[in-house]
Amino acid sequence: MNIKNEFYHQLEFGQIALKEKNYKTSFYHFENAHILGQNHLIRHTISHYWMLVYGIKSKNRKEIIGQIVRIIASLLFTLLWVPKGNTGGSDVSSIKLMPIRKELQKYF
Repeated sequence: MNIKNEFYHQLEFGQIALKEKNYKTSFYHFENAHILGQNHLIRHTISHYWMLVYGIKSKNRKEIIGQIVRIIASLLFTLLWVPKGNTGGSDVSSIKLMPIRKELQKYF
């Protein structure tokens, strides 16, 4: 499986968990999608969109505001620079480099 396919699988897992109101699991998968998609403008932005949906569904104001800012930033900066491994949530700095999660390392 390639990185693009795994990106969409992670999104799907996150969407299923979100529909079941399993918020922690859904966000974990959206973070995985972010890590996998952050080097691609559209996929990067899509991952932040779903984190925004998560924020709305879970009534997490910090995540809603953070993801609105990150959607704009992803559109403006993805083609210039992204912090490798960053999980994309509002609980981490948007410029922090992070180690790639063990289960995702095979895609890099």
